[in-house]
Amino acid sequence: MRILPRIAIFAATAVALTIGSAGAQDMKLKIGTEGAYPPFNNLTADGKLEGFDIDIANALCAEMKATCEFVTQDWDGIIPALQAGKFDAIIASMSITDERKEKVDFTNKYYNTPPAIIVPKDSTLADIAPATLAGKALGVQGSTTHSNYAEAAYKDSQIKMYPTADEYQLDIANGRIDAAMDDISVLNGFLAKEAGACCKLLGTVTPDPTIHGLGAGIAVRKGETALVEKFNAAIDAIRANGKYKEINDRYFDYDVFGG
Repeated sequence: MRILPRIAIFAATAVALTIGSAGAQDMKLKIGTEGAYPPFNNLTADGKLEGFDIDIANALCAEMKATCEFVTQDWDGIIPALQAGKFDAIIASMSITDERKEKVDFTNKYYNTPPAIIVPKDSTLADIAPATLAGKALGVQGSTTHSNYAEAAYKDSQIKMYPTADEYQLDIANGRIDAAMDDISVLNGFLAKEAGACCKLLGTVTPDPTIHGLGAGIAVRKGETALVEKFNAAIDAIRANGKYKEINDRYFDYDVFGG
């Protein structure tokens, strides 16, 4: 879950996805996503979108009987693009924060996972306490909830900002930083890969609601209450009918919806 900006290499690539029978659908929506935050949303080498966000979006569109088209958009321009009408909703692991509520309206959450910190396997750091990481280089994706929290809680660390998660992951793998902070699901995904064999989970951070928000929600333009209500009803429906769990279990061995 993130704040602005993030990456600028996927400028507005549209990928049309028709959900279900076209004849049965009367709503058409464009969904903005980033395509650079696995396992939630990712653009593959052959140009296909995949990930938890994408599968959830597909399920919600099917529940709403909507024909949906995904538009990939660099993160730092995703809210302005929504406001300009480039798409109708953002489904991209966007945290529900007070700062963002000034610009967009949100649905209820569709997942809520905590932050965590990883370190190299040979690290002698014993815990995630700010005093323990004092003077250490802590990598984090810039302009995210995690970078905001790092600057607030880890003031005595050397905070290194990165445009993307891939870049801090590369630096920690190569010993250029002492630790990295991100969503636990993103970090677990990294640790499960060959590239993540360098590292281990140091601990989970207790979220600060004033910084981390209330989970990831779907953003729409201000005042579009009817669309928010449709998405909320669809979220409730896929939670009730088992589709959410099916998608959850495709990516995670725990419930990412949160308490």
